Amino acid sequence: MQKKTPIRLRPCAALIAMCLSAPVAHAAPDPLAPGARWSAYAAGRAATPPMGWSSWNAFGTDIDEAKILGSARRIVDSGLAASGYRYINIDDGWALRRQQPDGRLVIRPDRFPSSAGGGASSFRPFTDQLHAMGLKAGIYSDLGRNTCSQAYSSDDTDLPKGSVLEREVGLYGHVDQDIALYFSDWGFDFIKVDGCGLRAYGADSPKVRSGQYRALPPVLDLQSVSRTNIPAVQAEFTDINRALQRHNPDGDYLLSLCVWGAADVRAWGKNFGNISRTSDDITPAWARMLTNFDSASRRELYAHPGSWNDPDMLYIGKGDFDAGHLVEARSHFALWAMLNAPLMIGADLRSMAQPLMDIVGNVDIIALNQDPAGNQATLAYDADDLQILVKQLASGQKAVAIFNRGLGPVEADLTAAHLKLRQDAPVTLTDLWSKEKTSFTNETKVRVAPRETRIFRVDGTRVLADGLYLSEQTGNVNPAVDGVVRPQADPSIFRSSAGWSGTKGAGERPMYAGWGGARADSTPYGQTLQIAGKPYAAGIGVLANSRLEVRNLGHRRLSAQVGVDDSAQDRARGVTFMIYGDGRLLASSKALRWGQPAQALSADVSGVKLIELVARSAAAGNEQLPVTWGEAALLSK
Repeated sequence: MQKKTPIRLRPCAALIAMCLSAPVAHAAPDPLAPGARWSAYAAGRAATPPMGWSSWNAFGTDIDEAKILGSARRIVDSGLAASGYRYINIDDGWALRRQQPDGRLVIRPDRFPSSAGGGASSFRPFTDQLHAMGLKAGIYSDLGRNTCSQAYSSDDTDLPKGSVLEREVGLYGHVDQDIALYFSDWGFDFIKVDGCGLRAYGADSPKVRSGQYRALPPVLDLQSVSRTNIPAVQAEFTDINRALQRHNPDGDYLLSLCVWGAADVRAWGKNFGNISRTSDDITPAWARMLTNFDSASRRELYAHPGSWNDPDMLYIGKGDFDAGHLVEARSHFALWAMLNAPLMIGADLRSMAQPLMDIVGNVDIIALNQDPAGNQATLAYDADDLQILVKQLASGQKAVAIFNRGLGPVEADLTAAHLKLRQDAPVTLTDLWSKEKTSFTNETKVRVAPRETRIFRVDGTRVLADGLYLSEQTGNVNPAVDGVVRPQADPSIFRSSAGWSGTKGAGERPMYAGWGGARADSTPYGQTLQIAGKPYAAGIGVLANSRLEVRNLGHRRLSAQVGVDDSAQDRARGVTFMIYGDGRLLASSKALRWGQPAQALSADVSGVKLIELVARSAAAGNEQLPVTWGEAALLSK
C-alpha cells in the first residue's frame, strides 16, 4: 500500500516512532491467536439498525429550524415515531463559524433562531424540543478542518463565514472540544462524520490555491484504496471514539462513519462505529440505488448488532422513487430492510405523499429490519437480473425477498432449499405488502414484475432441526481477520453513472475495496463452496490465515466439514483448521491441501460464550488460498 504523509503526529505517536526505530526484541502479536472476546463495535446504542430522518436528501445545505421540526412533527403525528423512526439528523449547513480564539462553534442564527437566545450559541433549546417529542437528535461534522459542502459547493450562501480559521468547522484539531459541545452541552445523541476534509484540501485544490482554505495533505482517496493511508483514517475515528466515551458516560450515542466505502472501510468499519457507509452517496435514480445495494449485499458477515452496513439513506420521495414509482419505492424499502440498513428517510416529510408514507410505515417490513437476531440477509440466489435474499429471524421463522432487477417480468422458482427448509414439509409464505398467505411443498413459482421485490415472512420445517448453520446467523459471526492482505476493488458491484458528474471523463470504475472478504454460503470470490468435488450449500467461505469470531447462544456442539476450496489457485500449501472456545483450543485438523477430501471437525462448546475458527497456513498469498467451513453449524445436541 502506498504510504502518504500522516495527517498529524501526536506526542504519543512520536514516542512510538522513536521506539520503532530501535531494534525490538519481541515479535508482533499474532492476529490469529484467539482473543477470547468479540472484537466488533459494541459501544453506543445500536442493538438494531437506527431509524429516523436526515435533512440532506431533502434540503442539502438549505436547512432551517422550521424545516427540520416540521419533518419531526410529521414523524410523530403520522405514527412513524411509534414504529421506530426516532433520530432527527441535521446534516451539513448548520455552522456559521468557529469562534476565535476559544474555538467554540457558532450556529447560524438566521436559520436556527432558538440557538441565539441566552448568551452563547447553543442547540440545546432545539434538542430539548426533539427530546420532548420522544425523539433523538443528530448532528453533522467532518474528519478534516472543513466539510464536504465547503469543498464541493459552487455557492457559498450556506457555508461558514469569516476568516480562514473561522471557517474551519470540522473536527480536525478540535475532536474533544467539539464532541463535548455536541453531546454534553448541546444534548445530541448521534453524529455523522464525513471524510471530505481528508481528501479534498490538498495543496493543489483550487480552493486551497485561492487562499479560501488551508491545505491538509490528503490521506483518503475515494477512487483508489492503494492511494489511501488507511491507518491515518482509522486513527481519526479512534480519537472520536475516545471522546465519545469521555463525554457520554451513559453510552447513549450513535457514531456514523461516512467515508463512502473508501479506505477499505467495508472491511473495518464494523470495528469503529455503529453504522458505516459502504458506498458513495445515493441519488434518486434506479441505477444508483442498485450500486448502493450491491455495495452492502455481499457483506453479510461484516454487520452485527451494534454496527451495521450503511448503503446510505432512503431516497423514497424523489425521482425513480416518488409517488409515480411505487414499485421502485417498495423495492428500495424492502431491500434496505433485508440488509439491516439504517432506515433513514431523506424526503421532506411535510409534503410526502401518503402512499409513500405507507411504504416507509409498513410495520411488518420494519419488523424484519429491527429483528433482534440482527442477521443481515444472505444471497440464496444471485444473478444479474434476479436475486433471492433470505434472512433468519429470532422467532425461528425466515424472511425472503425476491428481487427483479431487470426490465421484464420473471417467473422465479423459489425452493425450500433456498430457505434451508425441508423439501417434504409445507412452507407458508405471508406477503408483507398484500398480507396474503400461500403454501407450497418443495418449490413454487413467484411472478415478479420488472423492478419489483416480493417480500414474505416464511414458516416451515428446518433442514437442520437441532441448530443453526453459521451462514444463517450472520449477526453472530465476525470475520475478525478475513485473510485479505492486499485490499482490491470489488468488481462485482454494479456500476452506474453518477448524477452529480454527468458523463464526463471515463466513467465509473470498480473502487470499493473488499474483494475476497468472508462470505456466507459462498467462496470469497463468489463461487459455490466445494471441497474435492463435493459442493456445500451451507457454510462459510474465507481466505487462509483468517480468524472468525462466533457468539454461542447456548448451543452445545460446533461441527463443520473443513478443507481448501476447489477454487484455490495455491495447490501446494497446507491449511490447518482450529476451533477455540473462550481462548482454549478445542479441536484441530491435520494440514489439508487442495484436492484432499474435507475433514470432519467437531468440538464440544457447552458453556462456551465465544468460539473462534482459525484457518492457518504458511502460505504468503492468502488471496490464492480460499478455504471452506462446509456445513458449519452450532447444534443443541
